[in-house]
Amino acid sequence: MFISAARDLRLERDVIARSVTEIPTSLGWTIKQTPGTGRDSDLAAVARADVHVLLLGRDIQAPVGLEWATARRAGRPVVLFLQDVPQTQAASGFMREIARQTAARQTPAISTAWTPFKDIHELRLKVLRVLGEHLLSHATDYDIADPEQAKLRKWLAALSVKPGEDLRAADEAGGVILSTERF
Repeated sequence: MFISAARDLRLERDVIARSVTEIPTSLGWTIKQTPGTGRDSDLAAVARADVHVLLLGRDIQAPVGLEWATARRAGRPVVLFLQDVPQTQAASGFMREIARQTAARQTPAISTAWTPFKDIHELRLKVLRVLGEHLLSHATDYDIADPEQAKLRKWLAALSVKPGEDLRAADEAGGVILSTERF
């Protein structure tokens, strides 16, 4: 999974990265993210990502646009999430460019539909639903057995916000999450 987001969405990006551990599968995850200032983005990871989550808040910052363009050129799926805040002209222009590029190419894997989110709790739920549904729709590709699929379906049906849950933490590094079954 690749997570593209500007530095002001560091908390949201971290919540997504940590939330994948909640998904009840034996899969391992490699999570790459937009790097901090002064570091180059891992564009090879963008081009390989099975799921690319792009978060847009108030403004767009480099290299998020380059990461989106790389995924688009590679034909990789991109899931777009839009924070419910006023956008700058640059962010609005980026949204229009995504719509223009996607309409011109008519690539079904790359959507122009932005999923809005108000806070990190709502974002976490929406991303977990997208990831769970992605895993179920690609269960054969990921070698997810029927019992594990049933468990995943049950988990998706029960997915909700945990009252009082504190989702704050910050880590700019990506990570690899290995399950004991798959390791």
